[in-house]
Amino acid sequence: MTVQSGRRERKKAATRQKIADTALRLFLERGYEAVGIREIAAEADVAVTTLFAHFASKEALVFEQDADFEHRLAQAVTGRAPDEPLMPALRREIHAMVRHCTADGAAPLWRMIDGSASLREYEESMRLRHAESLAAAITAAPGQSRTPTACRTIARFVVDAHALAREAADPEAAVDEIFGMIEAAWESTAP
Repeated sequence: MTVQSGRRERKKAATRQKIADTALRLFLERGYEAVGIREIAAEADVAVTTLFAHFASKEALVFEQDADFEHRLAQAVTGRAPDEPLMPALRREIHAMVRHCTADGAAPLWRMIDGSASLREYEESMRLRHAESLAAAITAAPGQSRTPTACRTIARFVVDAHALAREAADPEAAVDEIFGMIEAAWESTAP
């Protein structure tokens, strides 16, 4: 039975990826606003209902790794060694995420996002959701004694560090500069 379940999950993941890849290709070829959901579904050879089973909205197609990024941020907190400090773990994850988002070929995607009010709005709501998820993980971390407000504030700073560094001329240096400030703020909230 496990094989069947694993096979089903692989098929779902492959369909999801095919839809996302098709959408991105069409968006980059013709422009985000010029491409409709029906066109994406037809090009990916899936029903519109199948597309919506994998993606809640047209904007979600652009940010297809949204759930993975949210999980990775929480995992940086919950998956670290018991004696590993929080900030280095988060810094490492933000570095990895920034490297991913600034890799060769990513610039056209970010230009498309920057050029669309609906995509910028979606990205902002996504960042707020990621920050809330990260704040929950920080607040629940063993041995954590800071207030929920301090945890929420730091989580927002960490999530915004990704966006700010992605836009910097030297993203890696920007992450380190921003985390210097985040670490100072975190230390200032220690009981």
